[in-house]
Amino acid sequence: MTRQNASSEVLRPYAALFSVALIVAVLARLGLLAMDLTGTISYDYISTSHVPILDVICSILTGSTFVAFLFVAGLALTISLTGVLLYALLFYRRLENADTKARPLCAFFCGWATALCALVCALIVVSGILSAVQIGSMSSKLPGFVALVVALIVFAAFLGTLSAASSLTLCACIARAKQGKGLYRSLIAAAAICGIPVTVLTVGIFSSINTSAINLPATGGWFAAALVVNIAIMAIATTLVKRSDR
Repeated sequence: MTRQNASSEVLRPYAALFSVALIVAVLARLGLLAMDLTGTISYDYISTSHVPILDVICSILTGSTFVAFLFVAGLALTISLTGVLLYALLFYRRLENADTKARPLCAFFCGWATALCALVCALIVVSGILSAVQIGSMSSKLPGFVALVVALIVFAAFLGTLSAASSLTLCACIARAKQGKGLYRSLIAAAAICGIPVTVLTVGIFSSINTSAINLPATGGWFAAALVVNIAIMAIATTLVKRSDR
């Protein structure tokens, strides 16, 4: 292998990584701009009435607990991302053995299990962050127990389908690469195409939650829309995997 080929093998995947990262950053910035223009993001100090619920919750945190929550978020995201990459790796190994099935149901259960693991790990860390006073203050601002249980079920399903959609999208890119189509171009295109609806849904869900009183029908509608989009991405990715086997 020549030095030029060796350099190309390193540069191309990192160029794809940086391209995907820039796409995500631009989409996130557009999402924040939309929330800014619609007044979802607040910049003023907390007033006495009509305060968004997330502002109230975050105002209770001290500096150290805020940093700890950043770690919790990073931990949960790392676990979720690793689960997606692991499923794609297992699919690649199955391709080596001529097994080209995408297995969307398996992808969903793997995504659900990964989300559950991330939530459990997050709760373990959070249990040592907040004091009894902080927990009591937060609890008074949250919906009732039944609403929280329903929200947890919906959120787990959302995370499971989102993880499955991401996993199957990677599988589709890998399957297309086996046909001689560019893996990195497919990854970049997938990040842009799938990132747009995900950004819109994320903005909608956040906007429906970050209000002075959570509107459960509106929030449920956004989560339902997210489930539909995630399942649609799963179906499209599964179809692409099947076509690549022909």
